[in-house]
Parts: sequence; C-alpha cells; structure tokens
Amino acid sequence: MSARIATEAEQSTGDLWVFGYGSLMWRPGFEFVERVPARLIGEHRALCVYSFVHRGTSERPGLVLGLDRGGACRGVAFKVAEEHHAATVNYLREREQVTSVYREVRRSVWLENEPRRRVSALTYVVDRGHVQYAGRLSLAEQLRHVQQGHGQSGNNRDYVLSTVGAIEAAGFRDLPLHRLAQMLHDGPSSHR
Repeated sequence: MSARIATEAEQSTGDLWVFGYGSLMWRPGFEFVERVPARLIGEHRALCVYSFVHRGTSERPGLVLGLDRGGACRGVAFKVAEEHHAATVNYLREREQVTSVYREVRRSVWLENEPRRRVSALTYVVDRGHVQYAGRLSLAEQLRHVQQGHGQSGNNRDYVLSTVGAIEAAGFRDLPLHRLAQMLHDGPSSHR
C-alpha cells in the first residue's frame, strides 16, 4: 500500500479512476462514465484540514475532510474516459490543491460492486506537515470550526451535511460525521 506520486505520463493516457470521500461524492464537477461504491484501506476520512479558502478563512477557519493514516474509508470511485483524463486531472488540481494541503497520490481501491476488483485511483491525502493539518480535534472543536466556517464555496455546515447525505445515499454511515451532523441539526443551544 505504498503511496506514489502520479506522474504526468500516467495522467495523460488511458481511463482514469478517481476516489471521492468528501465533496467529490456529491459534487464531482467532472464527466465520468461509471460511479461505483468503493473502499480504500490504509487511510480514513477525517475532518482534519483547516479550510482557509473553500469553507473558511485564515482568520476564521472552517474544517474539511482529508484522508488521514490508518483504518479504511468507504467512498465512491469514478471512472473517467480517456478523452477527459487530462482535463479531469487539471480540474481536480485547481479544486483540491489551492493551498497544497493534499498530496496527489494513487491508491488501490476495491470496487464494492465487484468485490474482487481493485483499481488504482487518483485521490487526495492530507499532508500532515502542512500548516492546515488540524490533526485529531474533539467533537466540540469540530463543531465550533464548522459553525464559524464560511468561504468561497459557501458555509461549512452545508459541506458537512451534504457529505453526510451523500454517505447515506451510498448506503453506509460514518459515525463521527453523523454525530457532528446531528449536533448541527440540533443547533448551538443544545451543546452548551
């Protein structure tokens, strides 16, 4: 399961698989020919990235998801046709690498509609050495950042609730995110 940087040559030929675990699940923003529930082993989904652009500012950071070491993550694998390969990679770099908080890597993901099928998918893993890496925050800290966060792509609350909705639509749960979503639904007064 070693990480390796996807090279230019790999990104410019053949079909492309992209693994989505956060907003890509509900707003991919690129053309794809197949969308398959998938599992990545070795990293887990976590609200571990301070958002200074999309869902917050440097003065009032929000929180967005990253893949962090350990565990496993259920998400969605998108198959992109060869003719859209380069444009999709360029789009994802513009979207995901605004502040270079993620490492662009290839990871093996298991397609859940074909249990024995594994593909190499482009995905974005948090860079633990980056200033925006939040690490493991308490639920109360996560709630505070999500409630205050608002950036170029909108408010942080909508990001979390949309991601939880996409997870549920895919037929699974993410307990930490579901807890946070419940707290967001309940409102700030019930968490004092």
